[in-house]
Amino acid sequence: MEPNKLNAVLVAHPDDETLWCGGEILMHPKDHWFVVSLCRKYDSDRAPKFRKALVNYGAYGIMGDLEDGPEQDPLASKTIEDLILKLLPQNHYDLIITHSPFGEYTRHLRHEEVGKAVINLWYEKKLSTNTLWLFAYEDGNKSYYPRAIEGAHLCKKLPLKIWLQKYRMITDIYGFEKSGFEAKATPEKEAFWQFRSPEEALTWVDQKRSKEKLLKKH
Repeated sequence: MEPNKLNAVLVAHPDDETLWCGGEILMHPKDHWFVVSLCRKYDSDRAPKFRKALVNYGAYGIMGDLEDGPEQDPLASKTIEDLILKLLPQNHYDLIITHSPFGEYTRHLRHEEVGKAVINLWYEKKLSTNTLWLFAYEDGNKSYYPRAIEGAHLCKKLPLKIWLQKYRMITDIYGFEKSGFEAKATPEKEAFWQFRSPEEALTWVDQKRSKEKLLKKH
């Protein structure tokens, strides 16, 4: 019998873990999950809801207080990397899941910065994992709600029961209105870019950036 895996989810905000990979967590309840939210530690509304979500998942976790003002001023990668190392237990993980450096929708700097920081730490051997998964979603430059990228390395439709659990966590535990962005954006499909080495991840990032630059030129 395969032993239970040790997995970590690193996200910018409480609710990101549910929106972008809640189904994956729910479908593997016997694995050990540790969830890090880098923002909102002292948010009197969102912080207790995050803790309640962890109980619902049977997971452990921790929060940081990364600057998350409405202006979204860029943060130095080292600031984010140092906080990740402070919050995440220094274990070897079977799987780490986090944001893509390209984000899930247009546009949230903290999501993009967290993805970049995790890849950098993996490359510098400050994080240890067998596999890294990056969220794979896009919103057509704000033309629709974020949706799973069908051509990602992994894209799967969630069983209805699992999706409903995830949706209820967004609406009942996090308390988002059913008419609001979060509820309407809760994806029925989850998608991920998957990497076995940091070099593979960095090559993918470089290739994607080059492709985007070419598209902008045309």
